[in-house]
Amino acid sequence: MRFLYSHRIRSRDGQAVHLEAMVAALRAAGHEVRVVGPAGFEHGSLGGDSKAVSFVRQRLPAWVGELAELAYAVPAAIRLDRAASAFRPDVIYERANLFHLAGTLVAVRRGLPLLLEVNAPLAEERARFGGLALRPLAAFFERLVWRRADRVLPVTAVLAARVARAGVPAARMTVVPNGIEPEDFPRLAERPSNGEIVLGFIGFLREWHGLASVVRALAAAEPGLRPVLQVVGDGPAREGLERLAAECGVADRVRFTGLVPRDEVPNVVAGFDIALQPAAVDYACPLKVLEYMAAGRPIVAPDQPNIRELLEHGRTALLFDPADPDGLWRAALRLAGDAALRRALGDAARAEILRRDLTWGGHARRVAMLAATETGRRAAGRAARTTPEPAA
Repeated sequence: MRFLYSHRIRSRDGQAVHLEAMVAALRAAGHEVRVVGPAGFEHGSLGGDSKAVSFVRQRLPAWVGELAELAYAVPAAIRLDRAASAFRPDVIYERANLFHLAGTLVAVRRGLPLLLEVNAPLAEERARFGGLALRPLAAFFERLVWRRADRVLPVTAVLAARVARAGVPAARMTVVPNGIEPEDFPRLAERPSNGEIVLGFIGFLREWHGLASVVRALAAAEPGLRPVLQVVGDGPAREGLERLAAECGVADRVRFTGLVPRDEVPNVVAGFDIALQPAAVDYACPLKVLEYMAAGRPIVAPDQPNIRELLEHGRTALLFDPADPDGLWRAALRLAGDAALRRALGDAARAEILRRDLTWGGHARRVAMLAATETGRRAAGRAARTTPEPAA
């Protein structure tokens, strides 16, 4: 099958991980894939973004940047249409983005099925976290793209419910979460002990991730079992966390490693005794949780519906009440003092990846089956329209 993969990603972050992993898995399964996205994406740096986009967002009013994003739909659609003409795909697969209409426009023009990957309700997310001046306009186009897709692929059931409220029938939705390749994370033995317990976090650092509460808990911990915190990644919250660690007198027990190349992530996670997901938006499928699971690390994460789609309290993780300010720390200390429980949870978490086939290869197979269904449905519809009526 021939997939035309449309996206509007510019930065080399978790979005790029998802895109590249799915493309590789589809190709490994024998499908042809042509990727069409912004110029320069292939040469972007880890965590990098377009300088032009950054300039517009920092120096100009938000509504100007949002209109520019909408205007970009025209050249993006032209580029995608040219690729469709040359490549002759069976299906368009698009990663949804705010004001990204290329897949919708070209699918209509070419009569192709559109499979739409949805990772977040972006109009809501941008309004909440990043500021959004033209929210009604953004929400309108987001709903339009969702509704026009032949098949919508949200990453969680929680997100699927949001998409359904926008008018997309459940019959046209299939949940396809983030994935992982277990062979990239060979089963790790318990980290050799040197007398310290390492709490680990990996990801882009934002205020809402909740790491500040971990730093404060480290400072307030009673003498004896006092873990260290390893923070892998960068982002707007890093400076504040470093300052907080110094103010609390625990700078020597909070280690910041900065960004690491993607192929070094398994080795980094191997250095964690306990893997932390301190907070998560309520519709997300955190990639880091799947990385922790694949590495067989015991996980502490918030007890909320989207996280329970991946983890089960007491079997594959310890889940804490997000409303309890001390819940994460109590769970972490429980694991820090119980090596047997750490091993049991880590083993069960890795087994869950394999049992449910939460792999990029598994997801590629599911997507290919959905694509075949949609192309078959379209072909049947065309055949029905061209079949002459029987004579009376």
